[in-house]
Amino acid sequence: MRVTIDVSPAVNGKAGLGRYAASLAAAGARLHPGDVHLFANLTANAEWPPDLARLPRTAVRVGYKPWRMAVWVAQVTGIGWDRLLPSPQVFHATEHLLIPLRHTRTVLTVHDLIYKLFPEHQKKLNYWYLNMAMPLYVRRADHIITVSESSKRDLMAAYGTPAEKISVVYEAAAPHFRPQPPEKVEAVRARYGLPERYLLTVGVIEPRKNLARLVEALSILRRDEPGLRLAVVGPDGWLTGSFYQAIERFGQQDAIIRPGYIPDDDLPAVYAGATVSVLASIYEGFGLPVLEAMACGAPVACSRTSSIGEIAGSAALTFDPESVEDMVGVLKRLLDDANLRDDLRQRGFERAAEFSWERAARETWAIYERVARNT
Repeated sequence: MRVTIDVSPAVNGKAGLGRYAASLAAAGARLHPGDVHLFANLTANAEWPPDLARLPRTAVRVGYKPWRMAVWVAQVTGIGWDRLLPSPQVFHATEHLLIPLRHTRTVLTVHDLIYKLFPEHQKKLNYWYLNMAMPLYVRRADHIITVSESSKRDLMAAYGTPAEKISVVYEAAAPHFRPQPPEKVEAVRARYGLPERYLLTVGVIEPRKNLARLVEALSILRRDEPGLRLAVVGPDGWLTGSFYQAIERFGQQDAIIRPGYIPDDDLPAVYAGATVSVLASIYEGFGLPVLEAMACGAPVACSRTSSIGEIAGSAALTFDPESVEDMVGVLKRLLDDANLRDDLRQRGFERAAEFSWERAARETWAIYERVARNT
């Protein structure tokens, strides 16, 4: 069966969506060699990930915003773009963008509904586009994948999408996220100026990551442990003002470590060296840093909202992300109790092992086959 997977987010370096597209495509190609074809719209800084470089592919080169508008206009007007692709039986759109195909069955992954549930956390143009386009893409797709039960419920509530049209396929930490030798942890600690004890949070800086409250919690924790630091790993995204204002307001300029981009070769050791890895987000479609941290042996504290508690299971301590008091209480328990950290570390290894990209690829391929049979 011929399948084309849109890996545009991977080629264009889109953080979590890129990891999803690249990991799924690579795992699918390993399980079904010769049956996977790639498609991508290449933007200015496009770069093919090594795992995808040798797979057959089709690419176009259109600016990101013009491409999104062209896709939406073609969907609205009924214009088919089937000539772009080498006649696949199934096309899989891995980000919130479904190109119009008239003779090919389509699968769309809906990662989250942040734009719908938290419009204040979106840039205006992105909010306008997704609210206008996503209902159409959801209707036009032959089947939808969500990456958590939480996102499935959100999709059903927002658009009345029938449950039978949606399948949940969990993501996983990439295989290189694993325990690290002590010498690698120490070398990486020195390279990025990380202290002996630090909290770690990983992800693009944007409002839903709830970093302003995490900075406030840090300021309280440092009353008892002045040497505690918070490493914030990830690029600036959008609407970052609340984070930087919180650093100033709570006087934490010397407590925040911003190492910038950390390559994948070093990131597992950054996780492994953390005293506690924290995901304080208000909302996540999946919350991949939870599993990455667990796979590397970092004790995890995270929000219990949206998909995050679902993914963490009983292998993390959870808190109400809107309560700084609750956040402080959970983090203090972990910082003060080495035995608890060791217990969570072991449970985290076991929890992370329940997820794999091979399993995700098998489950996704079964969806492709089911969709193709319904042609």
